[in-house]
Amino acid sequence: MGSLYTAVASFLDARAHGGRWVLRIEDLDRPREVAGSAAGILRTLQAFGFEWDGEIVRQSDRTERYVEAVQTLQDRNLTFECSCSRLQLEDESRYPGTCRLRPSNSRVATATRLRVEQGTILFHDRIQGTYRQDVAGAVGDLILRRRDQIFAYVLAVVVDDAEQSVTDIVRGADLLDSTARQIHLQRLLGHRQPRYLHVPMAVNAAGAKLSKQSGAPPIEVSKKEELLRQALVFLGQAPTENLADAIRNWDPSRIPATRTRYLA
Repeated sequence: MGSLYTAVASFLDARAHGGRWVLRIEDLDRPREVAGSAAGILRTLQAFGFEWDGEIVRQSDRTERYVEAVQTLQDRNLTFECSCSRLQLEDESRYPGTCRLRPSNSRVATATRLRVEQGTILFHDRIQGTYRQDVAGAVGDLILRRRDQIFAYVLAVVVDDAEQSVTDIVRGADLLDSTARQIHLQRLLGHRQPRYLHVPMAVNAAGAKLSKQSGAPPIEVSKKEELLRQALVFLGQAPTENLADAIRNWDPSRIPATRTRYLA
């Protein structure tokens, strides 16, 4: 349901403003991909009547573009190689800069990190308001390419958003904290900064995000009219079972300005 809410919000916001709605399959981590999951997502979107513009972009097909972006940053001496494992860093609240001068272990594979210096990134979210973050203080030097050579989400989405000419990003508030990191990378790569709108993240009674990991049930397409009404109510909108009416009635100012919202 959490994924449905963000799909509804982004689709309605795009269509209500006469915009295009682009679809991207973010399948960077191929070893963890569940067979048939992407096809299932497409079937669900189509069943609800969502129509996307242009061809579907699959990140697994775009490795060369991510390589080029990393090379651009490397050429400017903005990256370094890091041999630290997750286990070594599990007690750290942020990356401590262990390998900034040289990898601490020359005998293992390395990740590529972006050097992040102190400085505040400030942006205005259309729902959550003004948000600021010192990326260096919050997380430290960002991973761009993991030790297993899989590219990081933060790099891929910045490159893809720019190439797809994305002007507006509408998504769940669980990604609000990562936005400043993406903006920092956008600036380094010379990309335009999109507008952002982060809707409340749907959580259960324990405060956990609705997901497969927290035991949330899958979408029942047979109840699509009921689920659309539920999604609109969750987003503070006038309830309807018709997407065309939902587009006409779309009013982002009615979305609750909270990070999370409980869903019974």
